[in-house]
Amino acid sequence: MATSRIQCQCASGPTTFKQLLPNTSSQPPLLVFSGGTAFNGIVEELKKLTTRVSHVLPVSDDGGSTAEIVRVLGGPAVGDIRSRCLRLADQSTAEAHAVRRLLGHRLSIHPSQAKSEWYEIVQGQHSLWKGVSRPYRETIRAFLVYFQNEILRRANDNFSFANGSIGNFFFAGARIFFQSLDAAIFLFSRVSEIPSESLVLPVISTNDRLTLGCELSDGTIIRGQNEISHPTSGAISTINKEKTSIPALPSRIKRVFYLSREGRNSLHEVFPTVNPSVLEQLNSVDCIVYAMGSLFTSICPSLVLLGIGEVISSRSCPKVLLLNGTHDRETSGFSASCFVTAITDALNRTYGDPNNCLKNHPSKYVNTLLVPKGGEVPIDAEKLATQGIINVIVVDSARDPKLGIIFDPRSLIQALADLIHRYNRAKVNAP
Repeated sequence: MATSRIQCQCASGPTTFKQLLPNTSSQPPLLVFSGGTAFNGIVEELKKLTTRVSHVLPVSDDGGSTAEIVRVLGGPAVGDIRSRCLRLADQSTAEAHAVRRLLGHRLSIHPSQAKSEWYEIVQGQHSLWKGVSRPYRETIRAFLVYFQNEILRRANDNFSFANGSIGNFFFAGARIFFQSLDAAIFLFSRVSEIPSESLVLPVISTNDRLTLGCELSDGTIIRGQNEISHPTSGAISTINKEKTSIPALPSRIKRVFYLSREGRNSLHEVFPTVNPSVLEQLNSVDCIVYAMGSLFTSICPSLVLLGIGEVISSRSCPKVLLLNGTHDRETSGFSASCFVTAITDALNRTYGDPNNCLKNHPSKYVNTLLVPKGGEVPIDAEKLATQGIINVIVVDSARDPKLGIIFDPRSLIQALADLIHRYNRAKVNAP
């Protein structure tokens, strides 16, 4: 039977991080496709395995304070990028903590209180500046002031600072000043002292606003990432990602795609160009990871771009899917093989322009599943076997009171370390 070829095993190998990775030059280079939330809880533990990681993130988020910045100032969404940069930021000194605290701060959800607090910060009078030395203070404040000036130039748009992220404001100010998202990321990385070998890459390097759309299996088109994954009433508020609070989709998602700024249907589909740095890193890393999180709005927006599927399918290396521990609005009723199919369809661009479609087998894109122990997504072994996936590794998990079953970070990174170690050893021993 096909199920006999599925190798379910517990991730408890003997390899330790120090044995595998004695110094930076020997650390394995990884590339991770993720969004700005779910994988953040793994980043600290991942640093113990390797800092040579390319974090590829979408720039189509239109929720939270990002939505207000995009509404008034335009440009790509920077929330996911800012979130990952903060997780990667140095924490070894008191000043590093102070900078991270400042750039990670969110203003009050009440508009008047938020505006008052913002003025204190931009004027350099807020207690958040305590512990930030003059060079850092002047650098950060310069771009906050620039952001404020851009807002004042558009006074008729009535910008709301409610629930605003200081890091997002800094990022937006830097991007507009340099007219370059890459330059803004470079500045943010230097200010927050991210290791130079850790790369935060927008999957699309652009100064334009990007809008994500999805087509459901019943033909319905939904516009906007937040409307697809976590629809709200339109009021400024924190996004509630608890699955019980979100209404179900009328049918399953067939595909995601990019829309023109005012586009409302598939006739307004646009085809942005992938960031060349992403393709460069895909061609050189030792392991490709599809992180857990919102499958269709965090992972697939990076996969549907021309060139991504071509490079991944050409690589011979571990290609690892971190399976979600619970279902969400986007994946209700999904089994493990459904996740693989969605990734395959995105990389093959199955439902896009027929002239740009690929026909690759799922195993060209995914060859290993890491599964949280006790997760609610069924592991349909027979179907996975027909997809060519015979390596399913069960990893210790934890229960989050809001999110349900999630990976235990240390166990997950240990499983990745063991997997890469086994693959590299087999490659060395190959005739």
